[in-house]
Amino acid sequence: MLKTKMEVELNRQVNFELESSYLYLSMAYDMENKGFEGFAAWFAKQAKEEFGHATRFMKFIGEMDGKVKLEPIAAVRQEWNSPKDAFEDTLMHEKLVTEKIYALVELANETKDYPAQNMLKWFVDEQVEEEDTARKVLEKLKKVETHPAGLYAMDAQLGKRAGNND
Repeated sequence: MLKTKMEVELNRQVNFELESSYLYLSMAYDMENKGFEGFAAWFAKQAKEEFGHATRFMKFIGEMDGKVKLEPIAAVRQEWNSPKDAFEDTLMHEKLVTEKIYALVELANETKDYPAQNMLKWFVDEQVEEEDTARKVLEKLKKVETHPAGLYAMDAQLGKRAGNND
């Protein structure tokens, strides 16, 4: 059974993961509107992943006899100047997600919530991957941002990544 504080914080994380999904959907449609179909597909896939993260948290809350409490999702940014701008926000956002996951791990450790510790390990590993991916894409974008052919190639490359594992 979940302790009250853990249940509250896990529900906050559910809401944040849904907000993350919403943010990436916004990025996807902004990139699509700008003609970057590959970047749009990448962000759309990212939105689905974030929704999956929220679902994973909700499932855990239910398995631990807790109650999922969905809250309104905050408004998110609607436009970015470029794919590089969107990925700068992506990296910054993923770092914020990591901080929130680490805070949950600390709470699970403090309260000796062993099931939560075990479940959160997956998210710790996932955040390493999420930050690494965002950082690598951003570094490439910095190199090609003023080269239309390079930007076009990256758009095509990220579109292929988005098609995998659907």
